[in-house]
Amino acid sequence: MPQTLERLTNNGHTLEDRGVPESYTPSDETLLDAYSQAVIHAVEAVGPSVVNIEVTQKVSGRMAAAPRAPREVQGSGSGFVFTPDGYILTNSHVVHNATRLLVTLADGRSFPAELIGDDPETDLAVIRIDAPDLIPARLGSSKSIRVGQLVVAIGNPYGFQATVTAGVVSALGRSLRSQSGRLIDDVIQTDAALNPGNSGGPLVTSRGEVIGVNTAVILPAQGLCFATAIDTAKFVAGRLMKDGKIRRSYLGVGGQNIPLPRRLVRFHSLPVESGIQVQTIEPGGPAQRAGLQEGDVIVGFGERPVANIDDLHRLLTDQQVGQRMPLVVLRRAEKLTLEVVPAESRPVD
Repeated sequence: MPQTLERLTNNGHTLEDRGVPESYTPSDETLLDAYSQAVIHAVEAVGPSVVNIEVTQKVSGRMAAAPRAPREVQGSGSGFVFTPDGYILTNSHVVHNATRLLVTLADGRSFPAELIGDDPETDLAVIRIDAPDLIPARLGSSKSIRVGQLVVAIGNPYGFQATVTAGVVSALGRSLRSQSGRLIDDVIQTDAALNPGNSGGPLVTSRGEVIGVNTAVILPAQGLCFATAIDTAKFVAGRLMKDGKIRRSYLGVGGQNIPLPRRLVRFHSLPVESGIQVQTIEPGGPAQRAGLQEGDVIVGFGERPVANIDDLHRLLTDQQVGQRMPLVVLRRAEKLTLEVVPAESRPVD
C-alpha cells in the first residue's frame, strides 16, 4: 500500500486494515486535503523560526562614486533561527556591508543583530540576536531529497511577514553563479515562487525539515527559483561561527576559457580539450612568483585536470593556502609544470 494512502488513515491503520479494497482510488478532495495538511504541517513546524531582517548597508563600488550618491541604503530579507542561542542563517547579499541589522521574529518581537560572518561566494551568512525563548528550525539533509518532492518556501517578500509558497523540487545538483563570480554547486531548483525579500528564508519539506536556503529567482522566467543546499549551508555556517569567514586560496591570474588544438591534446595526451588562457597576472602574486606568463594556458592544478575557470575555482580551497602545488600549463607548443604557492584570497567588498 503506498505511503501516501496510509497517511490518509487514522490511528496508524492502513486502508486495507479498515476493509478498503486495494483498488481504492482516493477522491480529488481527499488528495487535496492531504496536500494541504502537508503544507500546513511544514509551516507550523518552521514558521516560528523564520525572521524578517531589516538592513542598513553602506554603499560601495560604482554607486558610492556617483555624484550625490547616498552613503547608506535600506533593504530587507529573510532568515531563520537554527540554534537556541540566537544564530540565524540568511543570504550574504542580504547582510553584506551592513551597518545595522534589526531582526523581527514571527511573534512580533524585534532585536538588533550582529553580523557573525558572511561568504559571498556561496551567498550565505550568519547573524546573531540575543533573545529568549527562540524556536530553532530543524535542519534536514539535502542528500535525501528527490526530484518531484513537495517543498515549501517561507519568507517575507516585500515585507509581507511569513508568506508561504509551495511547489516541488524541479532539479538537483544545479550550479549557480554567485555575485563574486564563483559557482555555487549542489543548488536545488524549485518552482515554489520566490520574490524579493524571500532571500535567506528556508526551503522546507513536508516533514518540517529545512533542506535549503532560498537564494535566487531567474527573472522574467516563472518557476525558476533556487536554494543553496542545507548540507552546504551547515558547512559554511560552522566555519563562519568559528572563524567569521571562509578561507579560500587564489593564484592572482585573470583568464578566459579557450578550446585547445587537437594536435596538442593528442601530442601531450591531455585529459582535457580546453583550458584557461592567462590574460592578466597580478604583480607580486602567487602566479607571477611561480613564473606564469601571459598567454600561457592552464590545463592542470594539483594533480587534477583543469578545463575551465570553474574547475580551477573548485580546486582552490583553504587546504591549498601556503602549500606548494604543481600547475600544468601549455606555453605555445610546450607543456610545462610550474610550482605555485596559492595565497589566501581577499574578502569580497
